[in-house]
Amino acid sequence: MALDVLFEDNHVLVVNKPAGLLVHGDETGDITLADLAKEYIKDKYNKPGNVFVGVVHRLDRPVSGVVLLAKTSKALTRLNELFRSKKTRKIYWAVVQNKPVQESGALVHWLVKDASKNVTKAFAKENPAGARSELNYKLLASQQGKFLLEVNPITGRPHQIRVQLASMRCTIAGDLKYGAANPLPDKSIALHARELHFEHPTLKTTITVSAPLPDNPIWKPFV
Repeated sequence: MALDVLFEDNHVLVVNKPAGLLVHGDETGDITLADLAKEYIKDKYNKPGNVFVGVVHRLDRPVSGVVLLAKTSKALTRLNELFRSKKTRKIYWAVVQNKPVQESGALVHWLVKDASKNVTKAFAKENPAGARSELNYKLLASQQGKFLLEVNPITGRPHQIRVQLASMRCTIAGDLKYGAANPLPDKSIALHARELHFEHPTLKTTITVSAPLPDNPIWKPFV
């Protein structure tokens, strides 16, 4: 599988992850984005031995879009701190089954993850077992009975966008885990990490990277 590189220099590698590919290894043992990135660097720069690739953040397996990787340990440390301190900006696009009652707004929930089932539940009121989670959304377009939302997550929780949108009856197309009526043919869900804005770990300039939409019928009305 060829790596779709969006931006690269000596310190960072930004790629467009296809749906279905793991970012980091799990119990399946399937090939990961990190594996592909290491092979890409080894081949491109003819590097012998082990190659360093640091995973800065993750996308769920059925989600596509921008993923930032670090090529040095110094870059990884600095980028991790940016994410921890919420100094990055992430923009997602989602195709949902229902039109939101309000075309734009903010959602705040306390999310509790059931690790045994890999499912997250959203609570509207403070839950001592949950993590406060916030996102902003707005309706961008509607076509063929589907609705395109732009989502800006303020926090980064497991399945956050998926469960928070589902909580307002805007389940993401194909997301059976959170109430979608039907799967998508390729088993993806219609959630795409569209843009990432971050401070470069050494240059201190703002880098903005955008990922093209997947070549998938669910996205074609919005291209």
